[in-house]
Amino acid sequence: MLVSEMGMRDVKIEKITLNMGCGSKTPIDSATFVLKNLSGGKVVVTKTRKRSTFNVPKNKAIGCKITIRKNTKPFLKRLFEAKENKLKQASFDNTGNFSFGVKEYIDVPGMEYEPKIGVLGFDVCVTLERPGYRVKRKRLPGKISKTHLIKKEDAIDFVKKEFGVEIE
Repeated sequence: MLVSEMGMRDVKIEKITLNMGCGSKTPIDSATFVLKNLSGGKVVVTKTRKRSTFNVPKNKAIGCKITIRKNTKPFLKRLFEAKENKLKQASFDNTGNFSFGVKEYIDVPGMEYEPKIGVLGFDVCVTLERPGYRVKRKRLPGKISKTHLIKKEDAIDFVKKEFGVEIE
């Protein structure tokens, strides 16, 4: 039996991470409200770890994020519609992950404009994996062979086939 017949070469979505940086101008409450309404999950507030060159005090909230692991395909289709089903080739990295930004949350189908919040954008990072990638997360040291890693071309083909996205 060949490896390709067993489905070990199939690419799938491991997780989708939505990130919204607020800095000192945007209120954290607005950002958490948008991400919660967009995904329906639990939003985590990100804080500074040490004093940076941007003069932000230590342990101050500067953004929020959410990770989605279930029902990723329909959710990602909605996010691609916000980008008009087009991505740049530069959005893909060499390890098979890709990311893009959505300039306004109201571009996503099903989202309505909230006058109290205004217009906010967010970043979308998608992590891809193949069966057997659990080896990376184990405590015992283990490696994934180079032939099993996801390449940039594999990720582009996956997005084209699964979602019908144009790559520019």
